[in-house]
Amino acid sequence: MAATGLPELDVARIVKYCASRVPEQYRHEIRVECDIAPRHVTICECRPPWREDFGPEWTRFPIARLYYTKKTGLWTLYWRDRNLKFHRYQFLEPSPHVQDLLDHIESGRDPIFWG
Repeated sequence: MAATGLPELDVARIVKYCASRVPEQYRHEIRVECDIAPRHVTICECRPPWREDFGPEWTRFPIARLYYTKKTGLWTLYWRDRNLKFHRYQFLEPSPHVQDLLDHIESGRDPIFWG
């Protein structure tokens, strides 16, 4: 387990997924990154500043949250509403394989994630 309590290989898989989402030549315009917390990982779409008065920081827009339950060893997918609150995604059962969640997000079957 990583220092966060999350399985290290699963976190590495999520980081790799995020890095592969945008081709290198477009990463000055958009990036996909993840924020790692003790019990979950949030996948974020990141954009460069679009107005000078907003400062030099990139904006981070949460796309999905992958929540890990250590006791069961299961990953659960959450979606974000317009108020930036997360809700359990009911159309995919929790899985011991984080790749199942990543595959579902990437499939595009539900535009709630990537629109």
